[in-house]
Amino acid sequence: MTEFTPTVPHRVLPPVTVRDLPEPPRTTWRIIGPGLVGAGVGLASGEFILWPYIASQVGLVFIWGALIGIVTQWFLNMEIERYTLATGETALTGFSRMWKHWGLVFVIMTLCSNLWPGWVTTSATMVTYLTGGGQPSVRYIAIGMLLVIALGLTLAPVIYTLLERVIFVKIALVLTLAVVAILFAINSDAWVELGKGLTVGARFPVPPLEFAVLMGAIAYAGAGGGQNLCQSNWIRDKGFGMGAYVPRLVSPVTGHEEAAASTGFQFAPTKENLARWRQWWRFANIEQGSTFAVVSFLTIALMSMLAYSTVFGKEGLANSITFLKVEGETLQTVVGPWFGVLFWVIGALSLFASAMGIVDYTSRLASDVIKTVYLRDRDISVNRVYFLTVWTMTVVGIAILLLGFDQPLILLVFSASFAAVMMFVYSILLIILNRRALPEAIKVRSYRLAALFWSVAFFGSLTVLTLIQQAGKLF
Repeated sequence: MTEFTPTVPHRVLPPVTVRDLPEPPRTTWRIIGPGLVGAGVGLASGEFILWPYIASQVGLVFIWGALIGIVTQWFLNMEIERYTLATGETALTGFSRMWKHWGLVFVIMTLCSNLWPGWVTTSATMVTYLTGGGQPSVRYIAIGMLLVIALGLTLAPVIYTLLERVIFVKIALVLTLAVVAILFAINSDAWVELGKGLTVGARFPVPPLEFAVLMGAIAYAGAGGGQNLCQSNWIRDKGFGMGAYVPRLVSPVTGHEEAAASTGFQFAPTKENLARWRQWWRFANIEQGSTFAVVSFLTIALMSMLAYSTVFGKEGLANSITFLKVEGETLQTVVGPWFGVLFWVIGALSLFASAMGIVDYTSRLASDVIKTVYLRDRDISVNRVYFLTVWTMTVVGIAILLLGFDQPLILLVFSASFAAVMMFVYSILLIILNRRALPEAIKVRSYRLAALFWSVAFFGSLTVLTLIQQAGKLF
């Protein structure tokens, strides 16, 4: 075979290095992790808050939206992973190769979405349900949680390992709650309504729900926004594909920093490399489908059914996460005091773990772009940029809480609106990147390409309709 010329564009960033694709693991279980981390971080805004909130207002008639959102995100995640598996670079670095500032645009949008500490505030709110504290307590509990998260993420020797362990524990707790709920709390009507919501009884809800809430729920069904983009970073730290050549993100305080190339790699499409690619692609699809997609939908469905069985039709729950308090109190009455406490404890821990994941992925995206695109010739490691980003997010989050912006549902809907806009834009960029930057044998095509066009149309329509609705309120 003639000498291979990399297809990854290098007008903005330096060319990639040609290396062979590493051998894939012999067993699939060895690479389980990134999909569960993605699902686990997402087990917050969508699964524990927005979708149960919708169920408390209109029942399960909109559960089909969750299924569509998750399937769409599975295809998005796989196209994000495709570029990283093939190059060892993140999707944001790939976007920046097309235009220098694309990565920065997405980092700014992710920061705008996640600087508002809605998840940690909701966790703190659920703690007050257990302790009996009032609204002032929420603010200071949330501040304490932000500090614990920052310390954990910046002192862990290998950051991904810490996050993976925290998320694994969280998923185990949520699944325990789900099993107990099935046994003691979810009624037969909920199962019937779930079936209807996926088939003949499915419909688009009418008021009292705002379109922004529905848009946010679909955007955050599974992951959403910048979290999908971070699949690149997580699979790279796990050693997927060409990511095996890139050092993992470590703490500059307690970890061992390794010198890292500022850009990635590409393999020549030889018979041997393409055989390894097919194995890696198969493993990545199985990992993402069996963890992210399945876990996300099951938790959305079960948490929505639990909300339907306990608080659907109750008055006074509109535009507030108060339904979580009422839901816990109802569970105490219907099942026993222990179950209401269990619901709030697991909810608080789950949302805290998600908040940690959100700070992590936001800081990963920011540090990767800042170091690779803007500071690649400076004597500062990506680990140190990550450290500074985590603490900047923490300080800003604390300032927002001290200024009085501590209404969780409002913060989450605000964040979700940014997420849908991001997904619309990077769906377009993924089509361009994975068609132009990769060799013919591994570029996106067929039904996967059609899925990306669907994502563009879907999230683009949601974005436009929401903007029209919100603009109408101004006039």
